[in-house]
Amino acid sequence: MVAVIGTALHWSDVLVLLLYFLLILGFGVWSSCKNRGSVGGYFLAGRSMHFIPVGASLFASNIGSGHFIGLSGSGASSGIGVAGFELGAIYMLMILGWLFVPIYMKAEVYTMPQYLKMRYGGERIRIYLTCLALMLSIFTKISVDLYSGAVFLQQALNWNLYASVIALILLAAFFTVGGGLTAVIWTDFIQTIIMIISAFILMIISFVKVGGLQQIRNFFPYALANTTLHSTTKCGIPNEDYFSLIRPFDADLPWFGIIIGGAIVSTWYWSCDQVIVQRTLAAKNLSHARAGCLFAGLLKFLPLFLMVFP
Repeated sequence: MVAVIGTALHWSDVLVLLLYFLLILGFGVWSSCKNRGSVGGYFLAGRSMHFIPVGASLFASNIGSGHFIGLSGSGASSGIGVAGFELGAIYMLMILGWLFVPIYMKAEVYTMPQYLKMRYGGERIRIYLTCLALMLSIFTKISVDLYSGAVFLQQALNWNLYASVIALILLAAFFTVGGGLTAVIWTDFIQTIIMIISAFILMIISFVKVGGLQQIRNFFPYALANTTLHSTTKCGIPNEDYFSLIRPFDADLPWFGIIIGGAIVSTWYWSCDQVIVQRTLAAKNLSHARAGCLFAGLLKFLPLFLMVFP
């Protein structure tokens, strides 16, 4: 570990970060001692999870550093229309809970490749989906999260970038590999609480600084960029429908494209992706799985206020 020298953080900030990592590590170790005696216990947390940690884990599995940066950046450039993707996920979660989860639970499967093998037969489709899911996770999710986390540690604690990546991998692997899904869900639960509280505080500070939601609406059209990459008259100028979620067909985020086009991709992500589906299958019964989807749907209302507006 490199000494914290030359960092902009106060010692109290560093202490908070260390306490956070110790808290996550402690919960990971504690939960790793549970449900490790069987395949179902390892992959599905013994099918014993209450709907609250299930819903929180669904939310935390979807929301990450990319959302905090991407949603706020899109909101600053084009208004609140980008929140349509977050709100659209709510009805996709209902489809997951009421259409797909009963089928998966009745089949008594642990993974999506296992279900496809059971449904269509043959070993090749299971291997294909397993490899595809791993590649998608590594190149579109894990790599981004590791890099963003490593950059934060580098800037905050003056750590080496590659050492930070290795430290994050070891921290996650310590309780994930050892404790299975039980450890993952409980750490997701804690991180959801921390994430929502922190984002809520940031939202309040932002609203106070600006003067309230109405002031955001009044001043946003005048929030022009000082410099632009292209010398056009429209570059950097906010859209006229910046405060609208329902936008016309010729807009940058038309309502029809978000609802219909987005649903095609969202159906796979929310109903067939191993990371998401595995959380619902860990519920103690179908009622808790559906309640977890409802709880996650309620949490999906928050990004508009906690990430886009600030």
